[in-house]
Amino acid sequence: MTPSSPPVAPREPHAVTAHGDVREDDWYWLRERERPEVLAHLEAERAYAAERAEPLAALQATIFGEIRGRVRLDDVSPPAKRGDFGYYRRTREDAQYSLWCRRPWGSAAPLPEGADELEEVVLDENLLAAGHEHFSLGDLEIDRAGELAAYATDTTGAEILTVAIRDLTSGTDRADVLEGAYYGLAWSADSSQLFYVRPDEAMRPFQCWRHRLGTSQSEDELCFEEPDERYFLGVGTTKDHRFVVLGLSSNITSEIWLADAAGGSFSLVAPRREGVEYSVEHCGGELLILTNDAGATDFRVARAHVDSPGPENWTELVPHRPGTLLEGIDVLDGILLVAERGDATTRVRVVPLDGAEPTVIESAAAGVVRLGENLEFDTTTLRYVTTSLVAPRETWDLDLGSGVSTLVRRDPVLGGFDPARYRTERLEATAPDGQKVPITVAQLVDRPAAGPLVLYGYGAYGYSTDPVFSISRLSLLDRGFAFAIAHVRGGEERGRGWYLDGKLEHKANSFSDLVAAARHLLEAGWTVPEQLALRGASAGGLLVGAALNLAPELFGAAVAEVPFVDCLTTLLDPSLPLTVIEWDEWGDPLHDEAAYWRIRSWSPYDNVAPVRYPHLLVTGGIEDPRVGYFEPAKWVQRLRAAHPDNAERVVFDVETAGHGGPSGRDRSWQKEAGVLAFLIGALGGT
Repeated sequence: MTPSSPPVAPREPHAVTAHGDVREDDWYWLRERERPEVLAHLEAERAYAAERAEPLAALQATIFGEIRGRVRLDDVSPPAKRGDFGYYRRTREDAQYSLWCRRPWGSAAPLPEGADELEEVVLDENLLAAGHEHFSLGDLEIDRAGELAAYATDTTGAEILTVAIRDLTSGTDRADVLEGAYYGLAWSADSSQLFYVRPDEAMRPFQCWRHRLGTSQSEDELCFEEPDERYFLGVGTTKDHRFVVLGLSSNITSEIWLADAAGGSFSLVAPRREGVEYSVEHCGGELLILTNDAGATDFRVARAHVDSPGPENWTELVPHRPGTLLEGIDVLDGILLVAERGDATTRVRVVPLDGAEPTVIESAAAGVVRLGENLEFDTTTLRYVTTSLVAPRETWDLDLGSGVSTLVRRDPVLGGFDPARYRTERLEATAPDGQKVPITVAQLVDRPAAGPLVLYGYGAYGYSTDPVFSISRLSLLDRGFAFAIAHVRGGEERGRGWYLDGKLEHKANSFSDLVAAARHLLEAGWTVPEQLALRGASAGGLLVGAALNLAPELFGAAVAEVPFVDCLTTLLDPSLPLTVIEWDEWGDPLHDEAAYWRIRSWSPYDNVAPVRYPHLLVTGGIEDPRVGYFEPAKWVQRLRAAHPDNAERVVFDVETAGHGGPSGRDRSWQKEAGVLAFLIGALGGT
């Protein structure tokens, strides 16, 4: 069957003017969701994508079967102690969503095959999802007594949450329902009040509200409102439940307010100072403060009495060590836990607050170590997890008294998985300015020297792309593919400086780093251009788009999922969700002419070249509140119009979903199987 022609959105001339520059945007009208022509066009794109995927349907079904066949469908996570219970997640073969469960701590471990009389189901997502096309659990917060559970749900993908409260004794929901919420819940000490967050029209969380159980939402008290559009608001509690924590943060500045969980108003820890970030935990009357103040680019940890928490009273606990990023802290009673990162590796540092010698848990070569679920404050056991591209996640418990680690669980992989068949290693590419860009690669031990390879990247917001295990990725590796992660600037794999050198005026480094990684893999004989694919999502989709503009000849295929590709137009419009806070990451082209021209120089949509692009799969979500569906929709039209060969090489799969794509286990796997089938088909695999 001859495929139909790709959908063509009519051109409607529209000029976007800023700083004396006029950009002609013929597809600007696709932003107007209320126009019937827009939804009709998106439906046509969806139908065309389904038609183009039809020849790969058998391969997609095979890959879906492989993924499902490797997963233990009836499974249970290792219980994590909190109070008198061990909390865990259960999956069932006949269910698409998780069950959140608990059982008395010290009883026999829960069985993967099913529940018994000791198990309590705190929340069954499957019941909550019934009747909804989309479902996600935004938050689940159990009170200190273990008697009430506040939970937030999203049934559209738009990330506007509804909060309900479950009585865990009776297993029924109370009458309290809170609409229009965002992520973040915190209980008062006596569980009579629940703190929650609400977003503004631009989807910026900006208010903290106090709800008294048993009252109408209309009676709720506004505790705090943040007027500055650069700041997000969040709420939580300290590990010991002593304080409710109100956090305000832009991309470069933060401010913390605390309220006694037993009652009282919020008080300021330290006023915001431009460029200074900090977070706090509480232990024994002291605040432990992770901060980048005083020139600590890679952060340090200070301590201060909770009654005098200002910066003038901060004394050093863990000093700044350039090149070693302290990226997060947690506490156990009398112990500080620090998640560290440096030279593209991770560590966990265990620091006794009595001055005893710290313990350091190192990751394996080209692997990852992270803090696990440490729900309990008063404990002598530390949980951590390890993984790599070729090693499933392992959960470990470290006895802090003896120093002995015990393996709690190795995540099962069915279907005859043998880790000895695979290997992973760390490479380095040289960027145009001489910087060494880490690359983590995985492949079969006996893979030929050259073959198909998928290169993944993100590179924004300081988010580090760790080399973690993926069951679905085995379907690529087993077909002779290699998989590589380019740890480009914009992440923090080499410390905070690695991030700073990939944002604002240095953002172009992220794109040249990815191209350098691709060139290195080609020159080292790992693959050839027609068998090299790029993949990235959201800001990683921007990375993919910019790299394709720089060097389309290097790649045979690419996948850009919910890509932030029309970034200049979006960043010029402060009425769109998240725009203002994004200025700290990318620059403010509305008020800063220099930023305008920098972004214009690399914005993927504005720099599409009249050349042949590789085979390209683009995805979008109609309900996506983070990257508007119109960004990929417009980009696809411009790519197709740029060169005759691009018309049928670019496919746009748009869904009635949010930023994270379809919900439910099988639908998520089907979606991933479709992406993998596209890559295999485009690169000549089977």
